[in-house]
Amino acid sequence: MKVVYFLIPGDPDTRTGGYRYDRRIMDGLGSLGWQVERHRLSATFPYPDASALLEAEAVLAALPNQARVVIDGLALGAMPAVAAAHGRRLRLVGLVHHPLALETGLDGRQRQQFYASEREALCHVRQVIVTSPSTAQALADYAVASEHCAVVLPGTDPASLASGSVGTELVLLCVASLTPRKGHAVLFHALARLKQYEWRLRCAGSLVFDPVTSASLQALIGELGLTDRIELLGELDHEALESAYQQADAFVLPSFHEGYGMVLAEALARGLPILSTTAGAIPDTVPADAGLLVPPGDVAALTEALARVLDEPELRRKLAAGARAARHTLPDWPQACTRFAAALEAVRA
Repeated sequence: MKVVYFLIPGDPDTRTGGYRYDRRIMDGLGSLGWQVERHRLSATFPYPDASALLEAEAVLAALPNQARVVIDGLALGAMPAVAAAHGRRLRLVGLVHHPLALETGLDGRQRQQFYASEREALCHVRQVIVTSPSTAQALADYAVASEHCAVVLPGTDPASLASGSVGTELVLLCVASLTPRKGHAVLFHALARLKQYEWRLRCAGSLVFDPVTSASLQALIGELGLTDRIELLGELDHEALESAYQQADAFVLPSFHEGYGMVLAEALARGLPILSTTAGAIPDTVPADAGLLVPPGDVAALTEALARVLDEPELRRKLAAGARAARHTLPDWPQACTRFAAALEAVRA
């Protein structure tokens, strides 16, 4: 039996796109006959303390020679010395959802430190797996050769077309943890300029993943006078999230960067018109006829796009038609897992 070891930092059941990708791939590999061994690393990554690094070192040291080991990039990029110590003995594979240095909110020093650390760590792996061609291109700046970088797009589960809202308000849905990279503040400022329209924004996503940002955004809603227009739903289970998708009229995600944007694919699977940005892999995930994409962080451009969607029923119908066409082209999870398995098999001793 083929064996692969996964090293995942923090709680593997965390409801973010990256963790969900990891879970679905691990489960899918098991269905394909692989023996999948999971190791949980410290939740302090990507800011590990000394004990977190010692723990990661101990996990790798205990693995047999030439073992295939997949390390999630959230940890790998912050442990170059550990990767260097085991890069020859083990077949290390880096799973990079997006480079650490592209996280929103970093200062120049932090960004450079992450870049240098992740670049060094990636020198010690035999294969890199990324979730989009955009991330593969970004890693060219990290000295990752194209022949050592495999693209495995996330899968998307089949879903029913959204039925939409039933009232007079147009319901906008945003699915994202409240973190700086997701751009909620930009969205709130844009919507504050559109109070003349009938709309309601429903935000599904963790309020505790980044407590500082969450508190700031809740205060901003009050400052903008939008407490009766914006709902922060928190983290939803599968059934509640599906209900939120079904009751939405359009989907919005004003991210500053996405390594793929799994929730965007999920919105396409439900035939929802999309408003998002041109950041990272988003233009590859969202077809031009299914969404309006604006520069990240541009409040004026997002305001204009939102106004068009709110004011033009025909535009909404056109974008929804584009989304319905795109839903048939989305890869599924069995395809994703088969491609991931092929990438692992290509890593020779």
